Amino acid sequence: MKRILLCCATGVATSTVVHKRVEEELKKRGYANQFTITQCKVAEVPGQSPNYDLCVSTINMDAKNCACPLVIATNLIINRMTEPIYNEIEEKLFKSE
Repeated sequence: MKRILLCCATGVATSTVVHKRVEEELKKRGYANQFTITQCKVAEVPGQSPNYDLCVSTINMDAKNCACPLVIATNLIINRMTEPIYNEIEEKLFKSE
C-alpha cells in the first residue's frame, strides 16, 4: 500500500479538493485500493514525510523540507493542465520501484 501525504497551507480546504481529484485519477488509472492519502499542513511535512512514499503539495515548497519524493500540484486546485501532474504522481509513486 502506497502512502501519499497531501499538504496545503492549513491541511483543510485546498487539500480536500485536491485529495478527491488525485484519488479519482489514480482509481481511473487502475490503482484502486493501492494507496492511501493523508492530509496535513505544510508545516507538518518535515516531521511526517519520512513515513510516506510521496508528498503532493498544493503550494510551492522546498524539496529539502520533505523526506520523500515531492510533487508540486498547484494546478490541481484550478483543474487546469493537470495531466503532467498526474503523470508525475503516477511515475514517482508506482513506476519508480
